[in-house]
Amino acid sequence: MTVSVAAAPAGGRLSSGALRNLAQAIRGNRKATVGAALLLLFILIAIFPGVIARDNPSADIYARALNPSFKHLLGTTALGQDIFAQVIYGTRQSLIIAIVAGLLATALSVLIGVTAGYAGGLVDNVLSLVTDIFLVIPTFPLIIVIAAYTKNAGDWVLIAVLVATGWSYGARQLRVQTQSLRNRDFLVAAHLRGERNGRIIVFEILPNMTSLLVANFLGAALYAVLAAAGLQFVGLGNPDIQSWGTMLYWAQNNEALQAGMPLWAIVPGVCLALLGAAFALLNYAFDEMSNPALRPVRRKRGR
Repeated sequence: MTVSVAAAPAGGRLSSGALRNLAQAIRGNRKATVGAALLLLFILIAIFPGVIARDNPSADIYARALNPSFKHLLGTTALGQDIFAQVIYGTRQSLIIAIVAGLLATALSVLIGVTAGYAGGLVDNVLSLVTDIFLVIPTFPLIIVIAAYTKNAGDWVLIAVLVATGWSYGARQLRVQTQSLRNRDFLVAAHLRGERNGRIIVFEILPNMTSLLVANFLGAALYAVLAAAGLQFVGLGNPDIQSWGTMLYWAQNNEALQAGMPLWAIVPGVCLALLGAAFALLNYAFDEMSNPALRPVRRKRGR
């Protein structure tokens, strides 16, 4: 994912205008609109799962391997659990992992990347070396090793693993963007006014990188969705937690496709794909916000 960010003229401060620009960018891009609608749908399902599914997703009280019916919209599992209820209740866990891991990875990227770009000198060299080390480490094998060592330790350990392996790319982008802003006139003026470095970073630099920060969050959340589901699918998550990844794990262990229960495996896989697509499609809005050159190109193509 490549995002180019144009800095605001001077002292870019967060305002309602930025939110209006964001809303306009989403409404003006069909793919971003679809992504926002999908994400909103999953958020509503995660907040109100009991309104949609009345069954207990963990209760094995029904006949096993039932076909879809009015009572069981997606059938039942090999253990007698309602598949529809598992999908609905699994939305919350999958979304929490994605959002929390995405936010924490973005915060770590900001802390390291912006500090390195703004401080320069020895601090920049040390933090850049750490970032480069994490960039060249094979990520997924490292995730598997750490997750296997902490198997069944809970969601927070899984999130910590995803954050530790997902911050470096965003930190590199933010460092470069901070370096491009460091000598701008409005930052020089802030120094002359005697503002502290922390205030300059928070109120002058970060607002000028809003679209890049959001793009980094979306990329980190997408990475967390897929990586967490992959770890849970191979049995390195907590199998007792209700999520789409653990559904795939149990479906694979019980040979759902061969045993005539394909929806047990297909539906959570489709949900993971749709949630990943929601995060990916939203990036189009931020590409359009941060790179105005994309807007006339799209209009010409539509003519």
